[in-house]
Amino acid sequence: MDLALTDEQKIIVDMVRRYVREEIVPLELDMDPDADELPPEEFERLTKITKDMGLFGLDTPPEYGGPDIDVVTRTLIAMENTQHRGGLYTPCYSTFGGARQAQMFEATDEQKEKYLYPMLRGELRTFFGLSEPSGGSDPARAIQTRAVRDGDDWILNGTKLWISGADRADYGLVFARTGGPGRNGVTCFIVETDSPGFKVARIVHTLRSAKYATEIHLDNLRVPDKNILGKEGAGFAIANDRLSRQRIPYAAECVGVAMRAHEMAVEYSKQRETFGATLSSRQGIQWMLVESEVDIRSMRWLVLDAAARADRGESFRTESAIAKLQCAELSFKVVDRSMQIHGGLGVAKDLPLERWFREMRIRRIGEGPSEVQKHVIARDILGAALR
Repeated sequence: MDLALTDEQKIIVDMVRRYVREEIVPLELDMDPDADELPPEEFERLTKITKDMGLFGLDTPPEYGGPDIDVVTRTLIAMENTQHRGGLYTPCYSTFGGARQAQMFEATDEQKEKYLYPMLRGELRTFFGLSEPSGGSDPARAIQTRAVRDGDDWILNGTKLWISGADRADYGLVFARTGGPGRNGVTCFIVETDSPGFKVARIVHTLRSAKYATEIHLDNLRVPDKNILGKEGAGFAIANDRLSRQRIPYAAECVGVAMRAHEMAVEYSKQRETFGATLSSRQGIQWMLVESEVDIRSMRWLVLDAAARADRGESFRTESAIAKLQCAELSFKVVDRSMQIHGGLGVAKDLPLERWFREMRIRRIGEGPSEVQKHVIARDILGAALR
């Protein structure tokens, strides 16, 4: 298997790398260490740069105005545009556009004109409302939010939890139960955030630096039938499609942070002296660096293998689950080693390591916990025995 970069991919990787290090990192020097947004004027300026690159609208299909890139190239970009302080959960502070899981591939022409196209132009913000207090890893069974038909409308009642960006969004995709238990009883609704009965609150006390994890309460929220995305009862298929699409770049983002943390550890070990010698001369430090190097190379191959399979049109569910599992677990270890090598400086907010450490811990839970990924992998290995 040859996963060497093409000439075009080399150009894109170099372009994104320079963008991060010349445009984003210098800005972060004057920003709060836990910031998750750029000043409006900088956001506008940098968004224009990504549009000039031809990379605005990541994860958006070319037919809707997104960049014409394959999954491997998207994965390579994810490894690069996360290599800054806020990169794990706000890669380059959203200047690359896109809506990740909240894309509306199944939208009607009317829905595209009202919601999709304005979002793609950056005029509207959106969110993906799947997880609930009852659980998010098994949406086919865990969803308790209920939608009841009332003439040409649906009345929604329920609670969504850990929803990113709902407090800043204009609309979002909300999954509610319209039928019986199981996957065929879930429907996806396009919900406007200024609708009566839509209430959102920020969850402020978490490990995550970005301040937009939210809890949504739906209290007799009325949604027109024309705002169903796809078909009634087909919501689980939409959710499953979005999560499967995003698992590969999600894993790659972990790798990008690990790559930068490891690079910092190598640089620091050559400079820092203890007892008359540099840290890099100590065998204990050398072995830590070797372990991180091996982990990063392993993660990189796993995630690129999953991406290459997706590009070939092959099944990649097992490979993406393995990539997500290993990248979340091993990247956390790489960041931890880098913090240890930096000593006291590693836990100071002067460096991005402590933020990465906190947020990387969440990655072992988000987008399906490591244990759920193991269940997916085991099910694929053993087949019907676990179904």
